[in-house]
Amino acid sequence: MAKRNLYLQTRPVDEAAALYLEALQKIARVQYETIPVSKALNRVTRSAVYAKYCSPLFNASAMDGIAVIAERTKNASEAEPAILKETEDYQIVDTGDPIHPPYDAVIMAEDLVETDEGVKIIASASPWQHVRPIGEDIVAGEMILPSCHKIRPIDVGVLLSAGITEIEVVKKPEVAIFPTGTEIIEPEDDPEDGSIIESNSRMFENMVIEAGGNAHRFPPVIDDYQMIRDRIAKAVAEYDMVIVNAGSSAGTEDYTVHVLRELGEVLVHGVAIKPGKPVILAIVKGKPVIGLPGYPVSAYIGFENFVEPVLAMMGQTVQKRRETVTAYISKRLVSSLKHKEYVRVKVGKVGDKIVAAPLARGAGAAMSLVRADGFCVIEQSSEGVEAGEPVRVELYREKEEVENTVVIIGSHDLILDVIADQMPGLHKGMFVSSTHVGSMGGLMALKRKEAHLAPIHLLDEATGEYNISYIKKLFGEGSMALIKGVGRTQGILVKKGNPLGIKGIEDLPDCRYVNRQRGAGTRVLFDYKLKQLGIEPARINGYDREAATHMAVAAAVGSDGADAGMGILSAAKAMDLDFIPIGPEEYDFAVPQEYLDLPHIQAFIEILKSEDFHSHLDELGGYSYEKAGQILYL
Repeated sequence: MAKRNLYLQTRPVDEAAALYLEALQKIARVQYETIPVSKALNRVTRSAVYAKYCSPLFNASAMDGIAVIAERTKNASEAEPAILKETEDYQIVDTGDPIHPPYDAVIMAEDLVETDEGVKIIASASPWQHVRPIGEDIVAGEMILPSCHKIRPIDVGVLLSAGITEIEVVKKPEVAIFPTGTEIIEPEDDPEDGSIIESNSRMFENMVIEAGGNAHRFPPVIDDYQMIRDRIAKAVAEYDMVIVNAGSSAGTEDYTVHVLRELGEVLVHGVAIKPGKPVILAIVKGKPVIGLPGYPVSAYIGFENFVEPVLAMMGQTVQKRRETVTAYISKRLVSSLKHKEYVRVKVGKVGDKIVAAPLARGAGAAMSLVRADGFCVIEQSSEGVEAGEPVRVELYREKEEVENTVVIIGSHDLILDVIADQMPGLHKGMFVSSTHVGSMGGLMALKRKEAHLAPIHLLDEATGEYNISYIKKLFGEGSMALIKGVGRTQGILVKKGNPLGIKGIEDLPDCRYVNRQRGAGTRVLFDYKLKQLGIEPARINGYDREAATHMAVAAAVGSDGADAGMGILSAAKAMDLDFIPIGPEEYDFAVPQEYLDLPHIQAFIEILKSEDFHSHLDELGGYSYEKAGQILYL
């Protein structure tokens, strides 16, 4: 039977990182190289750098004008102007020209009056007036930069001014990156059933560059013990550090830890972090070799926590620290005492507080990293946080951007992505952040003051009216408004060609269905239609299978994970599905009246009314926009 890698013990994150760095520091040897100063940006100095020349190299004029002998001008005044003659009393100079004895001052051109007799001045010049003395900025022999200094653009200029053309700096760590896995293919290859397109190594490649290293990415290695062993052994001999991606977990073909135990010493296998537990920290022939898990989010978090500190140590740099803010979490997060957990969040400022809305928590949800504004860090000693509690968030965006973001929580629609794309282009410094929790979830977020806007499409069964009655019931009258959005068509998404011949909701009991989450307007409409037809939800195969967005429903149907699901026409078009219309609905935005005058809310409304936005809706299909941007005060 194949051997599995069982985690007998997982170390706390900080303890694992400290243990690894301490072991490396005992054997690490920082390397140096000499490079041209002109190529030294962001490099780190080995030792203090001293000026070769003074700057300026000579006494120099600081102004355009004339160089004079100050003593000869001492009696000049408005009452008794002095007349100076060229070559006898002065010489013409421009900014930067040398000032040679006997001249010791400069009078600006603006203070001169030319006459037939010579130049007239009405004020005396003091010695060394408007003259930059030799060494005013830099004196030969003085220290320009200290050791372990990260060179900035201004530093390059000063070094060259001081006559330094070459400089000794810390050599960038050379990092080898190996993706592993028999199922892994390159992005340009044609995928087959079971294929996984390899992307983590390219992410690592760029993260290494950002952290100050030189990255060397190699093609994927199949799950073969000897092949993995040979590649790692060769890389250790040629590079300063090795990253092995995937093969670090407990699978029967996860060979990395066994290879590293054979080649060197494994200090840590398994850390108390979520996601990202299967991290391997090893030393082979005095060099760091780190195994990172294959799931994208796990790989990213593992890199930040374990690779970046090692690169900082090897490159003598200070590890980048992101700004941390206190935010209020929009929904309850349950965590384990066994792990330090990194939860991806969307962040925005609503009123006087910063709100964090959690995104997907799965280790494979790479898009959650793209969408995230930061990480909510739940410490290992905590079982989680309740909705509304303060949490620590490490920001991935500037705080100023967070404060100029429209926070949208509620029902999903593709138009939110269109608006988010248009906002920063049309309104510089303004952004849109949207989280999808369904219409009712959005209204509750407004009630808790966790969002500016809640997209909703809630049908009142009694009146046939959309949205207004729900807002009045929850908030009363006088405090809320409704920004009209779009009309759209709801229907049933089915595979191309409709192979099951589905004509309407009455045919759904005979197929595999994917539903929307509780509180979603689509779910409310579906339940209403089932009730009209007298169909019990229990008859729907998949009624309890929930998807958070229209695109998630479309993806399930398109991938043969389901036969049908309720959604909107634009989602069907995006996934090349057939669409069976059920009926029109109104997709609007609930907003507290107090937020309507905010600049970013006004910008949002302006986009809703714009022709460019309307043309995008025409391309998506299934929308009407005659009332878009109109405001109803409730």
